[in-house]
Amino acid sequence: MNDYIELRLDATPCDETRTDILAALLAQAGFESFVPDETGLTAYIKAELFDHREIDSLLADFPMETAFTVSRKLVEGQDWNKEWEKNYFQPIVIDDQCVIHSSFHKDIPECRYDIVIDPKMAFGTGHHATTSLVIRQLLAMNLQGLNVVDMGTGTGILAILATMRGARRVDAVEIDEFAFTNAVENMRLNSTETVELHLGDVAELAKVRNVNLFIANINRNIITADIAAYAATLASGATMLLSGFYEEDIPVIMSAAEPLGLTYKSHTTLNRWCCLKLCTA
Repeated sequence: MNDYIELRLDATPCDETRTDILAALLAQAGFESFVPDETGLTAYIKAELFDHREIDSLLADFPMETAFTVSRKLVEGQDWNKEWEKNYFQPIVIDDQCVIHSSFHKDIPECRYDIVIDPKMAFGTGHHATTSLVIRQLLAMNLQGLNVVDMGTGTGILAILATMRGARRVDAVEIDEFAFTNAVENMRLNSTETVELHLGDVAELAKVRNVNLFIANINRNIITADIAAYAATLASGATMLLSGFYEEDIPVIMSAAEPLGLTYKSHTTLNRWCCLKLCTA
């Protein structure tokens, strides 16, 4: 049924730094989607993965002095799209080049790249800092004729944009079956069905080689655990874009990347979140 737990955390005091840290900690605990606001954060996790003891421990060890009020409710999977339509997902324009909106939105600003995303329970509408950071990198790069991997594709937004930007082949890998189905739907909405969607984990990368651009917007722990498999797909002179972690996590990522022949190129930040660019020889 793909039921989810909606966890509401009101924080006192509350600011953007606190909600960003909270989202990062919850992501490591298995939460998939986050909606911050002025008083706290709403987060979503598959019902079968929710463990209130883990949340209690996470909040007890929170690194800033903060009081939390916690509540939760069950959200049935088939109601998720309606919830996004009513409450959360609003159109977003990035660098006046790319507009991201849902199929139910009207009066959309005109941009060079028009991406339709009906997100349901999958992460990646462009609103989160990490997704926006990667999108900006893709808009700045020349993708014409490249072979691209989008690891942990979620809604498929990055794979869709890479295709629109002229990538020759795009492989998108997603472990969650519900998110995978959502990505298939979004590919159809954007006429980018040429994207090769793979349902599975890092083992799916064994099917992929000669990658010129590898994208992984996931989280620090998964990236450091799987980066060797990422690197094994790369062609000479390839680029890797990594996001889903904070700027202060760069040394942790680099300690896993450098032994694989990946070198630091640059990084960008937004609200302490980071997009790290690496390259091969």
